[in-house]
Amino acid sequence: MPDSAVALAVVPAAQADSVGSPGLWLLSIAVLLALLTADFLVTRRPHEVLMREAVGWSVFYLTLPMVFAIWIWTAFGSGQAVEFVTGFVVEKSLSVDNLFVFMLLLAAFSVPLEVQQRVLLYGIVGALVLRGIFIAAGAALLAAGTWAFLVFGLILFASAVKILHQALTGAMTDRDIARMRSVRLLRRLMPVTDDYRGTHLTVREHGRRALTPLAVVVVAVFATDVVFAIDSVPAVYGITEDPYLVFATNAFALLGLRALYFVLHSALAKLVHLNHGLAIILAFIGLKLVLHWAHGIWHAVPQIPTPVSLAVIVAVLGTVTLTSLRARRRTAPTDPPAVRVHTTRD
Repeated sequence: MPDSAVALAVVPAAQADSVGSPGLWLLSIAVLLALLTADFLVTRRPHEVLMREAVGWSVFYLTLPMVFAIWIWTAFGSGQAVEFVTGFVVEKSLSVDNLFVFMLLLAAFSVPLEVQQRVLLYGIVGALVLRGIFIAAGAALLAAGTWAFLVFGLILFASAVKILHQALTGAMTDRDIARMRSVRLLRRLMPVTDDYRGTHLTVREHGRRALTPLAVVVVAVFATDVVFAIDSVPAVYGITEDPYLVFATNAFALLGLRALYFVLHSALAKLVHLNHGLAIILAFIGLKLVLHWAHGIWHAVPQIPTPVSLAVIVAVLGTVTLTSLRARRRTAPTDPPAVRVHTTRD
């Protein structure tokens, strides 16, 4: 699989003080591939995901990082464990926003319920590959000089402004999926069938190879994965400089998204202030990165400790959850506005 090649590329870039030895990297990649293989086997036979199945897998994938954090604590100390937990909370928060976009894409392409989890799994694999590439690039930038912290900080500030603008204007819900460049290019290159064919991405029809709508939606999901990778990798580098911990937080945050989607499907629409909170978190981490860069030049500039970062992030997430629920209660008597999406059918 491409995941192993990408992740192995990160190993040479690991810093000398990284907890990730070559053996630990290889073991982690092997476990990651085994979990992905298990997910593909689960989704091999198309079926509608019931809540019991989704909750079971979600609990499993939320337990894994907690066990890993305890092991990090015992093996390397509390500092690395707190960095991992903080990074995991940040990545999980951003991945929930990723789920909301997946929800829009699945609705826009009218993806049947029985194959939705396969689309999500393809999206997770694509996200892991992209995160591996960006983690390696980030490690190389940090090795080149502390100016990389300033670059990461500015990226996060720009992302925060963009997310906040989308949250205030509703730009994401008005997005026309059919106009995505990747989707338009794909439909020009190959014919697309009128209906889904199970989990098949391509089929032979009228003597030639044709794409199914499933392939088109997978490409659309991959395109959104690029955007989220640009945001998430600098964000977690604002928590820890260890490439292995950056990789671990991303892997653990992404692995459980398939099941978590079906658990939170109805709840996602209720978190109306989630993007506001994510914008605040990204801006805060951007500030932390800029201060870290400035501290290397002027030691009088203060830095933000990781425990303080964790407290701020948890407080912001808790606040936006409460304000979202309160806002939903105020609007409960009236019908909520429907999410405007556009189908890609001709």
